Amino acid sequence: MPDPGHYASPPCLAAEIAPDYFDPLATDPEQARDVARWRRAERIRLRAERDALSVAGRHDAGAALAGHLRKVLADRFGGAAGMVLSAYWPIKGEPDLRGLMADLHDAGVIIALPVVEVRASPLVFRRWQPGLKMVRGDWDIPVPPTDAERLVPAISLAPVVGWDRAGYRLGYGGGYFDRTLASLAPRPFAIGIGLQAARLATIFPQPHDIPLNVILTEAGIQFQGERP
Repeated sequence: MPDPGHYASPPCLAAEIAPDYFDPLATDPEQARDVARWRRAERIRLRAERDALSVAGRHDAGAALAGHLRKVLADRFGGAAGMVLSAYWPIKGEPDLRGLMADLHDAGVIIALPVVEVRASPLVFRRWQPGLKMVRGDWDIPVPPTDAERLVPAISLAPVVGWDRAGYRLGYGGGYFDRTLASLAPRPFAIGIGLQAARLATIFPQPHDIPLNVILTEAGIQFQGERP
C-alpha cells in the first residue's frame, strides 16, 4: 500500500504539483492533461492490485463492507425500508454485495440497478429483485430488462477504483456516475464502496467531480459528510 502522505505511481507531472500551484478549477489546460494521465495510470495500478486479491480476501472484504453498510443505513435512514437504493452488479473485482441486496429487498428496501441506455448520458435505474431474469447491458454487465420499473434512487452506491479522504472517488473514467448525480434533483445520498488499499492522498478533483456523502471500505467509514 502506498504511503498515504505521498502520491502513488507518478507517471506525469501531476505527482509533482505543489499545493500552492494546483488549480482545483482546472483553468490550466496543461495541468488538466497531467491529471488525466495520472488518473489513467492510477486506475491501471489499483485495478491490478484489486485483481490480485485472493478469493478469500475478496469474500472477507465484501462481508465486512456489507456489515458497515447495514450500519450506515440503520443509523442514517432507519434501515431504509420503503426507500429506493441503487446498488451495482459487481464486475472487475469490485466488492460483491449481492447477498446484502437480497437481504435489503426482503427487509423492504426498494433495490434498483444502474443502466446505460444512452452513451455519455446520465444513467437510468431499473428495479431489481431476487430471481429477476437479467439481460446483458453495456460492457456485458447484467442489468434488469427494459420492461422493469424505472426508479429514482434516494440512496446510491458507487463502487470506487480509488478514493481520498476528502470524499472524492476515482472511477473508471467514463464520467457516468458524476454526470448522473449532477442530473438528479434532489441528489441521491451517495455512498462509495471500495477497498482500504485503494486510498489516495488526493484524486486532484476537477470541476466535474462530485464528492460522495460517505466512503466505506472493509475497515469502516473513511469519509462522511454532513448528515442528511
